Amino acid sequence: MKEAQRSVPMIHVPDVRATVEWYQSVGFTVNYTHDDDGEGLSFASLSFGAGEVMFNSGGRASTEQRREVDLYVYVDDVEELYARVKDRVEVFKGIHDTFYGMREFIVRDLNGFWVTFAQQVLTA
Repeated sequence: MKEAQRSVPMIHVPDVRATVEWYQSVGFTVNYTHDDDGEGLSFASLSFGAGEVMFNSGGRASTEQRREVDLYVYVDDVEELYARVKDRVEVFKGIHDTFYGMREFIVRDLNGFWVTFAQQVLTA
């Protein structure tokens, strides 16, 4: 039987442990972590629904002049998630509908990376 193929993004970040804690605070689940000689985490795999993202040490944060990463996450109920996290994260752009048929909001994580949470808009 042929194994299913999939892609999983790996993002290099300055502090894996702090990144894991931030992503857990908005609903991601930790699949696996690897420590770095007890000093901190050097790798983590997290999931949100069926999606997965990996974080590895050695990266740098985004700045106002340079965005290192944009992460796009599909969710079942964007309104509920927004209500739950909007007061605990840096919201870059609140709930809005897009020309490409999604309802979404954009936040910045602790590394300055843009994370867009989106749900497909049902049309009649």
